[in-house]
Amino acid sequence: MTLTAQEIEHLFRGSATPPAKRLPGEPPFTTRPELTGTFGMVASTHWFGTAAGMSLLEKGGNAFDAAIATAFTLQVVEPSMAGPAGDAPIILCDGKTRKVSVICGQGVAPGKATVGAYRNLDLDIVPGAGLLPLVVPGAFDAFMLLLRDWGTMRVRDVLEPAIGHARNGYPIAARVVATIDALKNLFVEHWPSSAAVYCPNGNVPKPNQLFSNPVLADTFERILSEAEAAGSDREKQIEAARDAFYRGFVADIIDSFCRGNEFLDTSGRRHSGFLSGDDLARWSASVEAPLSLDYGDYTVFKCGPWSQGPVFLQQLALLRGFDLASMDPNGADFVHHVVESTKLAFADREKFYGDPDFVDVPMETLLSEDYSAKRRALISENASDAIRPGSIEGFGGPVVYGLADGQRLSVQEDGSLLPAIDIAPAASIATGDTVHLDVADRKGNMVSITPSGGWMRSSPTIPELGFALSNRGQIFTLEEGTPGSIAPGKRPRTTLSPGFANRGGKPYMAFGTPGADRQDQWALQFFLRHVHHGQNLQEAADAPTFNTSHFPASFYPKRAALRSLTVEGRFSDETVDELKTLGHEVSVGDNWAQGRMCAVAQDGNLLKASATARSTQGYAFGR
Repeated sequence: MTLTAQEIEHLFRGSATPPAKRLPGEPPFTTRPELTGTFGMVASTHWFGTAAGMSLLEKGGNAFDAAIATAFTLQVVEPSMAGPAGDAPIILCDGKTRKVSVICGQGVAPGKATVGAYRNLDLDIVPGAGLLPLVVPGAFDAFMLLLRDWGTMRVRDVLEPAIGHARNGYPIAARVVATIDALKNLFVEHWPSSAAVYCPNGNVPKPNQLFSNPVLADTFERILSEAEAAGSDREKQIEAARDAFYRGFVADIIDSFCRGNEFLDTSGRRHSGFLSGDDLARWSASVEAPLSLDYGDYTVFKCGPWSQGPVFLQQLALLRGFDLASMDPNGADFVHHVVESTKLAFADREKFYGDPDFVDVPMETLLSEDYSAKRRALISENASDAIRPGSIEGFGGPVVYGLADGQRLSVQEDGSLLPAIDIAPAASIATGDTVHLDVADRKGNMVSITPSGGWMRSSPTIPELGFALSNRGQIFTLEEGTPGSIAPGKRPRTTLSPGFANRGGKPYMAFGTPGADRQDQWALQFFLRHVHHGQNLQEAADAPTFNTSHFPASFYPKRAALRSLTVEGRFSDETVDELKTLGHEVSVGDNWAQGRMCAVAQDGNLLKASATARSTQGYAFGR
């Protein structure tokens, strides 16, 4: 049989056009592929961070080494979202033991930070920025503890990528530039040390302009020099780096800066701070067991009630009473049930959560099926219009929140509201975000970290160090005797919430997102769509998201927006209209506006990773 030229070409080349339908095993279109490989995976909120982590894996480091290099790099290239003196809760899984552990990288309130000390300044709320909300920097010690006990490399290895970006410059992102522009007047007129770094001579950098922070590079290099002066032993170098930061030159400079200056804060007045070198010297990061909840074939792990992480678990405990798999993940029924569960869980956060070293938090009850069933019964076909925390005898306190109309209300134990109190208008400050990263290696090590705090807008930059301090203390309340009230040495209930999950009893996935009070909303939606609707990691990260602010915000000025629901613009008009009919106050945002979800997974012999395309900075990479 003689073949035509076209038939011969078809045999050897196949079709000249791609198939109209998906091939077997090929996922639906996403902004990026779900990455698969066997060597290692890094996902983070900026490609420079991902590159730094991957470079350490290629040099023979493990997932923990890579995560630390990624985190330090993110603190340099996303300065509006995290800094070296910020906070960093960590969830990790040791590939050898398969044990899941938490490192608490959340610093504590200063020794002089009492309710009375703030009241004596005529304050009824901790300011949102400046020197008064400062807490002990937690991230650096958490990274060094992770490096010492689970990593394999030296301080130099994990710091060098960050030093390179700080010294040689990096193309500054448009999102960072927008934050600097919004803060320009504050910096120039009131925080001159911040102006010197971020808008010298009053000039705001342009997007993608090479931007450097040589003072920060000098700080890192001095820490590195003191570490290596301790000798060749890896662990001694790590301990020397910790000493340099918490008991050495860094602590001394922080002490002097907080004692010797007064700066404008969101109270509208100038104040000095309570943080001292002694506070740094007394604190160190610690290792603890995570909280967990079984959810079908999965076990989900979160940090304790010093974080908002347990609300993720409480939402799951409520939602496992509904048939989510039968609901359209982009439909009104799914959104409504998730949002109503979110409202209940976050109301409990405000009433019960606090540092368990100071507060007896009834987590066993809060996660129990009996309690969840009673709470689940409150979810109806209509959007709730009140903040409804649960009741557990002998636990919790009043839930205090403000409204946009300048009133403050308090939910009491019996659910009643005290008469509204008029409050003065609160000064605002330009918002930013947080960073996140997840890493997995071929030896089964996995880690999830959500660094934040020490943002450029949190407090004035320390001239001799090149970074700001963490204002996480604004989450504390000044209500005596309540779980969230401030006290010396107490952890603020941070919003930072890395996540980890086992599947079928085996380590499976590290995941998380920036987003303050929305972290455990967007990450929950990602998880549910992956588990119930078969979406792969990238599909679930790309799926349209939503959030509510129907609870007291963690951050100053702690307002609540009752019945609020913000959805991305990719939800259909039909879904939006139905949600409005159910009583939600729906706002439709941009198509790609909510969350910066990252994830890595170990699926049999394959490693997988994803990072959302939102904000055009996050990337996953691996092989």
